[in-house]
Amino acid sequence: MAARRDLRAEVAIVLLVTFAWSGLWSLTVLIGYQLGPGVAQTTVSLNPVRSRFPVIDFALQALDAVQLFAWAALALYLLRRTGIGAAALGLGRLTGRAAARAAGYGVGLAAAIGLPGLALYAAGRELGLTAHVMPATGGVPWWRIIAYVLLAIANALAEEVVVVGYLTTRLRQLGFGAATTLAASAVLRGSYHLYQGFGAGLGNLVMGLIFGAAYLRWRRLWPLVIAHAIMDIVVYVGYATLGSHLGILS
Repeated sequence: MAARRDLRAEVAIVLLVTFAWSGLWSLTVLIGYQLGPGVAQTTVSLNPVRSRFPVIDFALQALDAVQLFAWAALALYLLRRTGIGAAALGLGRLTGRAAARAAGYGVGLAAAIGLPGLALYAAGRELGLTAHVMPATGGVPWWRIIAYVLLAIANALAEEVVVVGYLTTRLRQLGFGAATTLAASAVLRGSYHLYQGFGAGLGNLVMGLIFGAAYLRWRRLWPLVIAHAIMDIVVYVGYATLGSHLGILS
């Protein structure tokens, strides 16, 4: 009984330090939108310029990535302390055929979710349910592209390790069934995207269901990390370089 109580406390603390806190923050921000002009009239910048000095701007972007890597490391460390290593989580070393398989699954997931995601964003904007999202700002100097790629990888690793790998593992240890675990992971993923509007919350909830189901089936985390990183890199770098030419993004 004491062990289960400690495990519940651990899960609550990890989530409140990471993505549950982000979900509460996002919900509060969304309420603020609705008390003001509304989410449809709101512009959200995912990676704003942090300083007019390029070195400081890059350093601040890199520190955001460091924080995300630390969240993933925290979850992996706590799991390892209870005998669950990265390999058991589906995040072991990739070599040869396993690497090719993970990359293939990742590309497939990215295509299956990324393209409908753009359509959902456009529909959300038309219906007034989604904010105007600017994935990148400040032009495209080479160092900013590096920052965007770093942030994309950090986002992917932190979200998939904590929201899928860690949370799924701990909830199953606490006796929750697959359906409850899947729903909890998906709702959490949707919650911390609410600052982008209702449409983004719904879209990421669906993404969470797909990713969670894939993880329960494959027990491999690498395809999810790869897919997520690809989607974020395409969005961040693609917007920075082509956003002004793509009506759906502007």
